[in-house]
Formats: sequence, structure tokens, C-alpha cells
Amino acid sequence: MLSHFTATSTTHALLGALVAVTPMLVLSFLLAWRSVRRARMLTLWLVVCALLYGSKNWLIAHYNWVFLLEHAGTYLMLCATFGLSLRHGETPMISRFAHIVHGGMSTALIRYTRSATWAWTLYFGGIAGISLLLFWLAPVNVWSAFAYLLGIPLLVLMFMGEYAARCYLLPAAERAGPLESIRAYRKASTEGSAQPGSHP
Repeated sequence: MLSHFTATSTTHALLGALVAVTPMLVLSFLLAWRSVRRARMLTLWLVVCALLYGSKNWLIAHYNWVFLLEHAGTYLMLCATFGLSLRHGETPMISRFAHIVHGGMSTALIRYTRSATWAWTLYFGGIAGISLLLFWLAPVNVWSAFAYLLGIPLLVLMFMGEYAARCYLLPAAERAGPLESIRAYRKASTEGSAQPGSHP
């Protein structure tokens, strides 16, 4: 809500710039702190902070571009992550989660999880594309409403639609509920971060 308010405000440019930049700086600081190359990454983080401060006038005047970069960029990265897992020889992203939950996987489950990975790839890509088009063609309040007010409801609808398809296409023994899916995602993330070379 704060992002939507500042993105559509014409009188709170400084607050808008701070709201746009702060989450990115906090996240990058946490990643730098957890890195095995902590000193180097924290130094890089300080350099980025200095560059942002040096361009503060531009940021205050164009902070909505930072909002766009964060919103569309996040969905594009998710689209790429899911999409690249569909390459030949790779394990589709949803298949990885299903394997954590079920262990062995039937042919039907393998086929379904690949299709679900395609669906999420198209969803993330579609949201990013709509975000870019609205930012380019529509008033900023329309883009901001789509990005910040409709983002969560659309995500919930996607989860509900995917779960309904899962219930229709798979037997009960091969369905994972939302909580199991979240646990699988967290476990996959933990295992990935524990592998050598996985830290930034």
C-alpha cells in the first residue's frame, strides 16, 4: 500500500525514492552478509550505496522506474528460473518440489509437474509483460494498481487454479497441499544454499 501511495503521489517524491530503493538495499545487504565472501560483497554493497547517493537527484525525479525495475524484474527472474528448468536434461521446477514431497514420482505426476512448470513460467512472464506495457501505455496509477493492489490477488488465483487442476488430474495420493508445497520450496531453497558455490 505504501508503494502504491508513493508511486502515484506527485508530492512525496523523496519518500517514493526511499520506498523504492530501501527494500532492494536491505535484501542485498542480507545476501552480502550471508555470502562466503562477506567482506568483498559488503564492500560492493557500500559502493552501490555511494552510487545511489551520488545519483539521488535522478532517483527522486524518476523513482517510479525503480518500482518498475523491482516489479517487472522480479517476475522476469522468476520466469527465467522456471523456464530454464524446462530445458532438455533439466528437472522442471515443480517436479523438484514434487520429488521432495513424494519421493518417487509416477509418469502422470512427472507429466503434470512439467505442465505446471510451464503454466507458472507463462504466468510470471505474462505478469512482467503486462507490467511493462501498462507502465509504458497507461497512467502510473493504473500501472501501480496492477502491480501493488492486484499482485497478491492474482497470485492467489493462480495458486487456486493450479491446485484445482492438480485435484482434477491427479489421484489423491499424488496431490500435495499448499502447506506441503511451501515446505518443499523451503527445503529446496535450504538444500540449494547449502551446496558449495551457491552463495553469492
